[in-house]
Amino acid sequence: MNFKITLPGLIVFTGISCFSFAQRTGNTVTIVGEMKNVMWKGELDGKINLDTIANKTNLYGFGPLEYLAGEILIIDGKSYKSTVVSNAVMKVEQTDELKAPFFAYANVEKWTEQTLPDSVRTIQQLEQYLEAATKSSSEPFIFKLSGTVEQASIHIVNLPKDTKVSSPDEAHKGQKNYELKDEQSEIIGFFSTKHKAIFTHHDTYLHMHLITTDQQKMGHLDSMLLKKGAKLYLPAE
Repeated sequence: MNFKITLPGLIVFTGISCFSFAQRTGNTVTIVGEMKNVMWKGELDGKINLDTIANKTNLYGFGPLEYLAGEILIIDGKSYKSTVVSNAVMKVEQTDELKAPFFAYANVEKWTEQTLPDSVRTIQQLEQYLEAATKSSSEPFIFKLSGTVEQASIHIVNLPKDTKVSSPDEAHKGQKNYELKDEQSEIIGFFSTKHKAIFTHHDTYLHMHLITTDQQKMGHLDSMLLKKGAKLYLPAE
């Protein structure tokens, strides 16, 4: 793949030779609920119980905890929940007894692996890279990243109990932000050009959750600076 940097943070791809990518039937992403209904209509109750997902083999998925009380991440069939303890401390635990007001998941049996170019280190650069590399497919997909974040910011939603929500500002009341530095991590992401306000915010095609390899920190990824050598995995043929 050939590319060049023209301005800070802006990647222009030239002569792209895309790696193998296919939306196999078995990789189809299922989306339950909609972000906009949570943010604008206050539909905070669980629309899906993770126990009802029958096939946990090679399962990946994520979303917020019901009533916006934490974050959820599924990696290879194992479900994790993160909740706020304090401004500096969170709790991450493995459990299947979880409900979410909106959620995306897929069973991905095989991945295509590649090392990201050294220029792809931020969320914005990754979004441009994925859009260019997978433009032949219009279907949403789940991907994963593995590597060290030089710096990253994650958040955990932490809505006070019985709070009524009718706007994004209200939905983020109580949210706690956590800064990471030099953490070996795995990131599970969702990419789609068709799901703004449904599973991505209105200004991005991406939604990502990060968990550190020691499983002590997990949350919604807001910003990152990847160290060089990070691995990208996309659903394979």
